[in-house]
Amino acid sequence: MLEEFKKFAMRGNVVDMAVGIVIGAAFGKIVSSFVKDVLMPPIGKLMGGVDFSNLFVNLGEGSYASLAAAQEAGAATLNYGLFINTVLDFLIVAFAIFMVIKAMNKMKTEEPPKPPNTKACPQCLSDIPIDAKRCKFCTSEVG
Repeated sequence: MLEEFKKFAMRGNVVDMAVGIVIGAAFGKIVSSFVKDVLMPPIGKLMGGVDFSNLFVNLGEGSYASLAAAQEAGAATLNYGLFINTVLDFLIVAFAIFMVIKAMNKMKTEEPPKPPNTKACPQCLSDIPIDAKRCKFCTSEVG
């Protein structure tokens, strides 16, 4: 059983999938950092100095200066700024994956169609081997 598991784990598909998952997780962290640290600050600045990660609605009583203060106090909050960041993360990852797949599809070469190995009998239109001299269905000569 151990030998069978070793064979399974070392097959190309399983190893490729594992590498893809690890790279995907790392890529997700890069995209999250890009959105949080590079993309959102200029957008917030253009919108009057808004910090999207600090946008929230307090669902309880009282008011809090920041999301961290509200969370520290245990207040129920609706964190729509963090949601906006997460949606942008998703859109960037989805677009990047789309571009990678599009590039991979462009690099893929299509196999040329195989030459036909059958032809139609001129008398009965049945499919017969291409080298046949006589139709096996109607017995006519097919040259």
